[in-house]
Amino acid sequence: MVSNPAPIPTEAAKRIKLVIFDVDGVLTEAGIFVGSTMDGEHLELKRFDIQDGVGIKMLIWAGLKVVLVTGRPSQGTAIRAQELGVECHQVIDARKLPVVKDLIQKHAVDWEEVAMLADDIPDLSVLRRVGLKAAVLNATEPVLDIADWVALRPGGRGAAREFCDALLRARSQLDDVIETYVEERSRP
Repeated sequence: MVSNPAPIPTEAAKRIKLVIFDVDGVLTEAGIFVGSTMDGEHLELKRFDIQDGVGIKMLIWAGLKVVLVTGRPSQGTAIRAQELGVECHQVIDARKLPVVKDLIQKHAVDWEEVAMLADDIPDLSVLRRVGLKAAVLNATEPVLDIADWVALRPGGRGAAREFCDALLRARSQLDDVIETYVEERSRP
C-alpha cells in the first residue's frame, strides 16, 4: 500500500468538523466532455472516481459534514452530489469565499474546523483560511505552496479517497468506519 510521506497531523485532523471538496480537478480529472444532442441541446459529461465517492461517504459515516463547492455549475455535479448525499454549491463566477462564509455560519464551525481539498487558484480565497489545507498531486503551484498535505494521486484518480483515508486515519476513525461498514453489510 502506498502511504503519504507526511500524514495529516492528529491535532489538526481532530478539530475538523466540515470538509469541503472542489469538484473540477479534485473529484474529476479537470476535463470535461462537451457536445450536443441530435436536437442541438448542450451536453456536458464528467467522470467521477467511485472510490473517491466511497471515501466521501466514509467521512459522513464518521460524523463529518461534507460539502462540494465548485466554480463550474453542471448537472453532472448536481447528480453526483445527490448520489453521495452531500450539499453542493455551484458558483457561477467562481466566487467561493462568500459561499463558504455562509456554510461556516450555517454549520456553526470556525475556520480552523474546516478542511478543503483543492487544486487551482479559484480555491485559494477559501484554502488560505481553512484549518487544514489539502491539495491533489496535480494542483497548481500556488495551491501546492500553501498546502498542509498533498495527495500522491491526481484529482479524479483517487486523490479524494486518499485524503479521506488520511483524515480518518489521523482522527483514529478509519478502522472503525471500515469495520462498521463491513459488519453492516455482512448481515442477512
